This record gives sequence, structure tokens and C-alpha cells, in this order.
Amino acid sequence: MLDQWVTDDNDITEIRHAHLLPFRKNRRNADTKLVTDTWHATCGKTNRNIRRSNKEHAVTLDLILRNATLPDGRRGVDIGCADGLIKTVGPALDASATQEIDVGERLVSSPFIDPHFHLDSALSLGMPRFNQSGTLLEGIAIWSDLKPQLTQDAILTRAQRYCDMAIAQGLLAIRTHVDICDDRLLAVEALAELRQRIKPYLDLQLVAFPQNGFLRYPRAAENLTRAIRRGIDVIGGIPHFERTMADGAASVRALCEIAADNGMPVDMHCDESDDPLSRHVETLAAETVRLGLEGRVTGSHLTSMHSMDNYYVSKLIPLMAEADLRVIANPNINITLQGRQDTYPKRRGMTRVAELHAAGLTVAFGQDCVMDPWYPLGSADMLDVAHMGLHVGQLTGRDAMKFCFDAVTSNAARVIGLEGYGLAVGCNADFVVLDAPDPIEALRLRATRLYVIRRGKVIARTAPRVTELAVEGGPAVINIATYGPNLG
Repeated sequence: MLDQWVTDDNDITEIRHAHLLPFRKNRRNADTKLVTDTWHATCGKTNRNIRRSNKEHAVTLDLILRNATLPDGRRGVDIGCADGLIKTVGPALDASATQEIDVGERLVSSPFIDPHFHLDSALSLGMPRFNQSGTLLEGIAIWSDLKPQLTQDAILTRAQRYCDMAIAQGLLAIRTHVDICDDRLLAVEALAELRQRIKPYLDLQLVAFPQNGFLRYPRAAENLTRAIRRGIDVIGGIPHFERTMADGAASVRALCEIAADNGMPVDMHCDESDDPLSRHVETLAAETVRLGLEGRVTGSHLTSMHSMDNYYVSKLIPLMAEADLRVIANPNINITLQGRQDTYPKRRGMTRVAELHAAGLTVAFGQDCVMDPWYPLGSADMLDVAHMGLHVGQLTGRDAMKFCFDAVTSNAARVIGLEGYGLAVGCNADFVVLDAPDPIEALRLRATRLYVIRRGKVIARTAPRVTELAVEGGPAVINIATYGPNLG
């Protein structure tokens, strides 16, 4: 770690990181020397980039983040926290706290949110074999072969390891789909236990997901009832995997009715297909309106929309907007699984993100899978997901890139109905401090999470990405986060 002792005019001892000096692009001399000297002098010491008040100073807050840049562009902002909540937000806060962190004009965001994931299969890559075709259907077949071998302890261990990785990446809320087409309901039991265990650090929502089809799997309805009794949070489905289009539509109606009867939200895998005639999202929107579920229903994937003709989509999107349907695209997985039957041109697979966003729908990005039968990569990094979504969707305008950041933060929180989320007074004191000056740079860099804070307490810290160079005439040490464009 890079620590340097400084004493300010108020006789408050401050431990300050060189990498948290005010953010200036392309600095090569004084700052570089400071980083170099400090790195060699103190590498390996405990990172305590805090200001602790002496006893004679009245402590009114638990934590103050000073000199922050917010995602909306405000700079030089202080955020004061107490009792796990944000108490004040503004410039030059005249207060003291038990702990103060000067973030040096870095970006401070609410935590990352993954609105669509499969935690029960995470980190199971190669069990019992690898997906050679890379297709959705082979992934389902591998998972079906693995299920009889699963144990509750194995699921819980893998899921806990993934959550450890997520917390380190500033990912503090996950909505996970849980397969209920295992009559033992091992995954439901394991993840319900984990939900309680991990609650101080990460919010976990469980979706009852009939992987083999609600109507197609004989005991899916019975298992869903059992899962609801065991505390599942959301009703899921997979209509495009039913035997017929008619069965798919019937499953949507039945599952939405179950959700309405139980006062639960819906999050349905819908039209994860290259088939332009897979149109179950139309039924989902209609059932949402019929049952009065507006704003509580999510269509996940919707990849068939990338193959639909524009005339039909011009009718479909207004229906989705009328239903206030939430939308989740999963860029890394959609670009990987879809278009597998194509030669060239090869379809990208991701749904019509730009058009849906322009129509006023809430659109978010999910990770979906990490190191499992469907996807061999991933690291619980939602900036990686947003970065992929930006490229697949050709979302390279300034506002479009900012939307991509929102798609894994504020939009994702809205999709899953996460309470207390945001940077306003009264919200939970949950933050990620990023080694970047703004959301676009955070995306470009997949920025280091310098601090992860939950309810006003630091729960993860990472050193900046600092590289020593041996280039004649060049700096001895660089941090690539300082080499971005100076746009004023």
C-alpha cells in the first residue's frame, strides 16, 4: 500500500495515499516522484486512508467522504454518514467524523448491482464437462447432467466464493435465478441460507426459476409452491423452452397469476432465442397490464428482438412501455450464445437496448453467468458487463456511455426494487470509490475499486494499479487512470 503521513492545521492526523492526490491527467513529475518514493518506502503497509479525530474534536458523524466526484457530474462533494445512512451531501462539509477519506476527486458511486445472475451454477465450469458447442441448449443439457451430483454444501460453498469476489468488485446486490427443477430444492435451501449469512455485506434476491420449463417439467408447479413457502422473492419462467409456442404463452399467464396472487414480482427469461417468431414478451406485457402488475415485471434477455422485423417491433415496444416492463440485457452472454447457427452475417444477439431506453423503459445489464456451463469467463465485474454492452449495442455517444454506467447501477437497482439505494440524504451509506474521474472513464478503464463501503463501513480495499517503468526519459511509475482525456 502507498501511505504517507500528513498533519493538517487542525492537528488531525491524516494518513493519505499518494494515489488519492487530486486527480490530474498525465502528471509526470512531482506526483510521479511522490508515488515512486512512497511505493518503495511503504509498500505492504496497511491501507488506512482515513482522518481520525482527536478526542478534543467533537465527532458528529461516523464517516465523511471528502472531495468526491459524483456520477451526475458534481465535483468537490463531501458525503457525511452516520448510523449506516447518508446524513448530508454538499461541498466543504463543516463537520468531523470518526473516519474521513479524502478521495481526491475520484468517482464515488452507489454500489454495482447485478439484476440477473445464476448463483447456483456459478464457478461450476467443467462439471461434469465443458460446453463444446458454446450453445444455450448444450449448457442446459450439461446443467441437467450435473444436478443429480449436486449437494447443498457444494452449492453454498461456490456461491459464497462468488459473493466474496462480488464484494471485492463493489457488487453489493444480486438478483439470482434459482433452479427449482431439482425436486430436492437444494439450490433454494443453499441460497436462502446464504442470503441471510451475507446480508450484512450484500443484498441477495432469489428468483424461482423452472429451468426445464414450468409446464414441461412435471413437478415444476409443485416445486414452485414449495419454493414460495421457503421464502423465494420473485417468480421466474422460461416460456421459450416450453414444448410449443402455445405452452410458452400459457406458462407466462400461469406464472403471472401466481405472482399476482402472492403479491410477488416477476422476472422471466423471455425469448432467449434467435427466432424472430419467439414473441412471449408480448404476452408478458399483456398479462402485466391485465393483472395490474405494472412496474413489477421484468423481461430478461429478450434476444429474439434483435431478429424481429422493425414493423412488429414498432408495435411491441409501445406495449412494453404501457406495461412499464423492466428490461434486462445480458451483453456478455447474449453476444456469446446467440447467433451460433449463423454463418455470416452473424447476429450480435443483444436486445434492442437503445430503442427500449429511448422509449422510456428502464433497461439494465446483467452478468447472467460466470464460469459455468454457459460461459467460461467472468469475474463479478459489472464494469466489464457495461463495457461489453457499450460495444455490442454501439452505445458510444457521451450520453449513451453514461447510460451504460447507469445500467449496472441506478437502473439495475430500480429493476430489482432495491430500497435505500442512491446518493441522496436518507439513502444507505453504500459506496464504491473508483480510480477514475467520471463514469465514462470508469467504463474505459474497468476502474480499480479503491474502497467498497457498506452502511458506512469499509468492507473492501484495493491498491491502485501502479506500474513501474524502465523507459529512458519516461516516468518511473505510472497509473493508467491518470492518462485519460482532459475534457475540462
